[in-house]
Order: sequence, then C-alpha cells, then structure tokens
Amino acid sequence: MKVTKLGNIYQLTLWSNIFPVNCYIYEEQHGLTLIDAGMPASYKGIVKTIEEIGKPLTTIVLTHAHGDHVGSLDRLKESFPEAIVAISARDSRLLKGDKTLDHDEPNTPIKGGVPKGLKTTPDLLLKEGDVIGTLKVVETPGHTPGSISLLDSTSRAMIVGDAFQTRGKVAVCGQIVMSFPFPTFGTWNKDLSLQSARKIKEINPSLLAVGHGNMIQNPVDEMTKAIKIAEMNLLKG
Repeated sequence: MKVTKLGNIYQLTLWSNIFPVNCYIYEEQHGLTLIDAGMPASYKGIVKTIEEIGKPLTTIVLTHAHGDHVGSLDRLKESFPEAIVAISARDSRLLKGDKTLDHDEPNTPIKGGVPKGLKTTPDLLLKEGDVIGTLKVVETPGHTPGSISLLDSTSRAMIVGDAFQTRGKVAVCGQIVMSFPFPTFGTWNKDLSLQSARKIKEINPSLLAVGHGNMIQNPVDEMTKAIKIAEMNLLKG
C-alpha cells in the first residue's frame, strides 16, 4: 500500500498503478480518524499505518456505502472495537443493502457495489454541519444519495469521497473519464453530483482528497474546469 502524507492527512492507496482505491487517516492531537475503509485488501496497510503513527484510532467515518469504501470495515471494527463508526443517516440504509429511494429523491437507480452481509452497524449517523474533532460534515449527494465530504476547519482541506475523481483527470463524478471510468459507473445522479461539486468548490478548499486518484493542492482552478465540462455535458443531455 502506498502512503502519501500532506500535513496531518495520510492517503493510503491500494493498487496505486492499476485501480487506485484510497482511504485516509486524519491525525488529531490525541487520536486518529480513518476516512473510508477501502477494500478487504486495504486492512493490513491501514493497521500498519495506524501502528506507525502511534495514536489510537478513535473514529471510522464512511463517505458513502459502496463496497470499495467499506471493504475492511468489519475487520477494522474487530481490531479496534472502541472506534466509533459514523456514516450519513441516508447512506446507513445502503450499508444494510437497502437500495430503496425516498419519495422526494430522483427516481434513478442507485448504482455501484453495495455491501452484503456486513456485520458492523454505525454508532453515529451524520448530517450537514456535524463535527468530528476538527472535521466538519458537508453533505454532497450524487454519487450516492447520502454521500458526505469532510472539511478540515483548520487547513480547509477536504476529503470528498467520490464527489470528484483525479485519476485520469479531475472530473465531477458521473462524468466519463475514458482512462478510468469506474466512478462514473457507480454514480447515482449526475445532476445532484454537479450541485455537490459546485458546493465543494464554493468552500474554496486548500486540498482535494478523493477516493480515486492523487490529492491536489490548491485545486479550485481544476475543479472549476471539471464543473464547466460537467455543465456542458448535462446540457447536451
């Protein structure tokens, strides 16, 4: 597993040269927050990095409930039983395999691999504005109905799950990138994805950390270009 550190954010990348799947460790003064749990094969690298940092894992936050973001969750919860598991209230249903839609949601099928037989249940259900340490929850639906991002209130770095990808090029989720199209295949609603991308850009993050691809510092210009492309594509239908 490849580990890249920027400030107090550790990006842990599985299969970096083939099919990069990222999760993140956010280092606070007295503990660690894991953001996403990657694939089952991510487990050893996550544990090794936690041990090397030498602080307790206090929280596991899931940006959304797709299989490549929750793959090692059960094993991690067994290894760190005191860690609080948190996910948005909306995506907690996906965590149980429930793909039903609310009456006020766009009637487009929920896509992507949803876990089956997951043992872990969340301890904390998140909503807009909730705070975990110095991380603030920002609701960014589109890839899934309950996708969230996390804003570092100190540095303004943002960990956005699959709201954007940077593998291949910077793109709003739902917009096809021929060299790495997989986030698009798993995106639920392109219109909401675009709205969430605009919301993230308006926050003016100092760092963009995504589920698939490298972290980008000072990302607003590249995000703006990606948003314009998404807008044009949606106008074309």
